[in-house]
Amino acid sequence: MEALQVQIPALRATSNSKAIGVILLLSAVVFAFLFWLVYIKQAAGVHSKLIAALPAVNAGFNSLSTLFLISGLIAVLRKKYTLHLMFMFSALISSALFFVCYVIYHNAHGDTHFPHIPTVRPIYLAILISHITLSAVAVPLILTSFYLSLSGRYALHKRVSRFTFPIWLYVSVTGVVVFVMLKEYVG
Repeated sequence: MEALQVQIPALRATSNSKAIGVILLLSAVVFAFLFWLVYIKQAAGVHSKLIAALPAVNAGFNSLSTLFLISGLIAVLRKKYTLHLMFMFSALISSALFFVCYVIYHNAHGDTHFPHIPTVRPIYLAILISHITLSAVAVPLILTSFYLSLSGRYALHKRVSRFTFPIWLYVSVTGVVVFVMLKEYVG
């Protein structure tokens, strides 16, 4: 079995309750910001080829996250912990890049509304609502999973990650589905 010795001493010294409190506070701030950005703030009205390309770029980052997550699962099941760590950090980085591009796009362009197509709109809204709801759950779970791993609390990391993985995977996959549906029905 491959030994994994990646720990951050400062995280090891931090209590779980303090770390999770910080993670929950940070997650709440991120989602309050996103709520303000998407539902309250007026879009800047910037239109360019770069801005128009960002939804496809975001779908690409979500696709990469999906591939990295599945590869990370395969690596950990094969007890390739260093490879698992590399894939999980890659998934985290691609998700973070998604977030940056998402913020840029929504600041410049604003929200895209799905047309009123009776047979398709309810399906789209169900996917979108579950995607948004589970992304709110995924962020603190992802940060908690990384904290537990990097603090050397592997048994607890494994227990939390059993919930984190499927939720993060669902959010990544449905992000691509939302993009494809918008591209197909909005243009």
